[in-house]
Amino acid sequence: MNPPFSRTLAVQAQHNWPLHNTASTRKIEHELQAQLPHHTLMQRAGLASAQLALAVAPHAQTIWIACGPGNNGGDGLEAALQLKQMGKNVAVTYLGDPANAPADAKVAYQRAVAAGIRFESSPPVQFDLAIDALLGIACHSPPTGQMAHCLDLINQFSGPVVCLDLPSGLLADTGQWLYKPSHTLAQERHTLSFLTLKPGLFTADGRDAAGRVWFNTLVAERTTNEPEQAVLQGATKLSSHHLQHNTHKGNFGDVHLIGGANGMVGAAVLAANAALQSGAGRVYVGLLDEQAQTNISASHPCLMVRAWRDLPRHADAVVCGCGGGSQIAQALGVLLGQSQRLVLDADALNALSADAQLQTLLAHRVGKQYATVLTPHPLEAARLLGCSTAEIQSNRLFHAQSLADKMQCVVVLKGSGSVVAAPNAIPVINPTGNALLSTAGTGDVLAGLIGARLAQGQEAMQAACSAVFDHGLRADQWLAQRLNDPQGSGFGGFDAAQLAASLRFIA
Repeated sequence: MNPPFSRTLAVQAQHNWPLHNTASTRKIEHELQAQLPHHTLMQRAGLASAQLALAVAPHAQTIWIACGPGNNGGDGLEAALQLKQMGKNVAVTYLGDPANAPADAKVAYQRAVAAGIRFESSPPVQFDLAIDALLGIACHSPPTGQMAHCLDLINQFSGPVVCLDLPSGLLADTGQWLYKPSHTLAQERHTLSFLTLKPGLFTADGRDAAGRVWFNTLVAERTTNEPEQAVLQGATKLSSHHLQHNTHKGNFGDVHLIGGANGMVGAAVLAANAALQSGAGRVYVGLLDEQAQTNISASHPCLMVRAWRDLPRHADAVVCGCGGGSQIAQALGVLLGQSQRLVLDADALNALSADAQLQTLLAHRVGKQYATVLTPHPLEAARLLGCSTAEIQSNRLFHAQSLADKMQCVVVLKGSGSVVAAPNAIPVINPTGNALLSTAGTGDVLAGLIGARLAQGQEAMQAACSAVFDHGLRADQWLAQRLNDPQGSGFGGFDAAQLAASLRFIA
């Protein structure tokens, strides 16, 4: 097997991973099949699957393989043959008709029969490992009948599961479930992706569905360079500066944070602290709630607190919207015309979606070569595009790119597998982060972090990608520390203030 890909390795890798959708993967597959002897790719896929099964469950004796009617089922049949030769007790539930099977799958079935593979009309009562070879990337509609029954049993199994190429019922291009499990999936899930890595493995429901992702090229060299549809981001440099001794705060950029309406000052303070902790030289907080200035100045002496209209004229980057409420619209019109590097979050996005004049001002920024980063969650993105949240989540890559093209700026579509998109660029999927970030204020922290990266001189796309990666990385590090602590509860003690404070370790 090739050196495997896993989510952990993706976080550590110093380069990006290309992601190919179904159409692109099909082209690559057909090209390679034309170059290699018949049935070579399927045999290699079966061997790779058997090797991974032994690696993740070396002591498993009874292995159930659910094989669908297509080539994914053929991969499963080849895996069964290999595992039987390795001394395992293999039971196969085959849902196809050998007479009508694709040519490759038909050969795999004949080889399995000749090898004495045990075919069962129903799954064994007990098994130690389940292999999902039902659909792969051939999923176009929700499975029904016996296939749905087999998939339910796989998804309910508490032991290790290996999915071949893709978890059955998950769309390869989008990460959307067509057959969503009715309960939480078991922790010990693995997906072995063949030939290419698919975008759907890393965004929307993909990360929960796939578990740990492994990658095998099937030792096949492509002669054509099929372009990728997205990129999975590798590790970023965790500092944008070489920290020389002879420096001062002016070398690290000024960030202005504008937000904090009455009752929502905390959001502005979280974003400002994140910008400061992540390396900004100075952070000015322009509060919309002017009555809170004295208290915030006393409790956060490192922040320079003003009324928003009293902020200095120059800023290397401006973050607008955190806790801004309806009052943010009055500031936004000015900022869109003046701020050369601008991050719009939360209420600034809501104001933008409701005001055509503000959208016109945003469009004018392109001609001035001003940088803008929008950081919507799915509901905010839906408002900006005039559609539903469900539509956004059904194809996160497409809608992130659509929003970036419409607004002509960088867009961070937050969520599981956050997508960073920009006009005329390949969208990037972020591999870091976990459910710890599903708490109030973490989005404000991200906005402040992006602002600091802009102030330090990074281009808008680079600033967004590096900030999103590091933001999620800190949540991953926190979770790992808590899980390794015998007294830790995993999620306990984590909140947005802790996240903002922790950024100094990765700034």
